[in-house]
Amino acid sequence: MTAAVSDATGVEWRHHADPVGYPEAVLAMQDRVAAIRAGGAPEAIWLLEHPPLFTSGTSARPEDLFNPLGLATYAAGRGGQWTYHGPGQRVAYVMLDLQRPHGAVPPRDIRAYVQALEQWLIRTLAAFGVQAGTRDGRVGVWVRDPETGGDSKIAALGVRVSRWVSWHGVSLNVDPDLAHFDGIVPCGLREHGVTSLHALGVRATLDEVDAQLRANWAACFG
Repeated sequence: MTAAVSDATGVEWRHHADPVGYPEAVLAMQDRVAAIRAGGAPEAIWLLEHPPLFTSGTSARPEDLFNPLGLATYAAGRGGQWTYHGPGQRVAYVMLDLQRPHGAVPPRDIRAYVQALEQWLIRTLAAFGVQAGTRDGRVGVWVRDPETGGDSKIAALGVRVSRWVSWHGVSLNVDPDLAHFDGIVPCGLREHGVTSLHALGVRATLDEVDAQLRANWAACFG
């Protein structure tokens, strides 16, 4: 991982400027999770981009992968179904010791942890004037598409917890190539679209999104 800066909650924020390969990221997370569990490293949030690729969660169905461009695919081991990652999308891998409380998130409460991740994304999007929310029966963060009037997903969640240390995390669409999502049924939901900040007319940069992710962290986990 790259050099880090710790915040008031004791979490290390790490940022990687160049796209990181998926296998490399998984190995780095595994090492950090083991160190957190052993008490040898602080909790961490790793902000990065991936090259264009698809990952499959534990509920992914083979028929939901089309992949006409032949992008790399990986079994992620996290919850969820098929997800796209690529340049212009902010991935935040969150590695926390869930045996202790984090703000309003009680110890060993995975449901509360996931809900706090959703609220973190919702607060971050609100900072850019985007009204987002959750939907019953659907994981992730959604907005009302101004063109279709329907729901479109703007951020995805896929978490894994190993002996009460979390890893994997969230992805927020800032300005990815939305056509790449046509290679899958995102999260197994055929009837809904995918959007991004730029598609909604918000010309935010990744650095500006990172600043809001950091600014809103303590309100959800501090």
